Amino acid sequence: MTGFVWLVGAGPGDPELLTRRAARVLGAADLVLYDALVDPRALELAPQARRFPVGKRAGRPSIRQETINRLMVRAARRGQRVVRLKCGDPFVLGRGGEEALALVAAGVAFEVVPGVTSAVAAAALAGIPVTHRGLAAGFVVVSGHAETAYGPVLDALAPQVLTVVVLMGLGARAAIAARLLGRGWSPLTPAAVAVGASTEAAHTWTGTLGALVTADLGASSAPGTIIVGAVVSLAAVLGRAAETGDSAAAAGRAG
Repeated sequence: MTGFVWLVGAGPGDPELLTRRAARVLGAADLVLYDALVDPRALELAPQARRFPVGKRAGRPSIRQETINRLMVRAARRGQRVVRLKCGDPFVLGRGGEEALALVAAGVAFEVVPGVTSAVAAAALAGIPVTHRGLAAGFVVVSGHAETAYGPVLDALAPQVLTVVVLMGLGARAAIAARLLGRGWSPLTPAAVAVGASTEAAHTWTGTLGALVTADLGASSAPGTIIVGAVVSLAAVLGRAAETGDSAAAAGRAG
């Protein structure tokens, strides 16, 4: 017996940002292997499935990637329908490619269900477009978990040309800021940190690249996305508009 595996993107947090395809496959699942930051409400879309947490958090004990791969393969070979529910998009700094390759090697059929990546959504929900005519014609996304991951990319960038988006980099924000400043970026370059995007814990710090090192992000343990570039200046207007829209939508639902 051979089952099936879906590699599903859960989006930035709010279950309402799941795709319709993601909701359907969750409803058909026998087993859901989910990341640590997946909203529990998303799991309610899989009422008949067994649910097993396999997420990784920095500095905490976690399941090895090889173990996750084996769990998917073993369940599929037993004929089960498996959803590997991953934060954001499976193929954006989420090891979705590694899991897909493991399934190919094992001869297990699978499908990738893309999700809304936090690399774009966190900025957008804070009123920051990662590209904007006259300010930034493109953006680069890097992982901030290790200098070997972000260093070569940041070193190759010309200052102030592209928007820089850093995922999983709150703990390294001082090193990242120093890296950019050392490459000629102005300390007055607008910068922001969007914390807990699309969740009830959501809040945004805005300031400058020079002030990023000492930014007060509060006591929240929610994940944060760092955005650096001229586009952050638009948050002063668009961020307020987004908050007004959220309030209006909430009032509409209550009515």
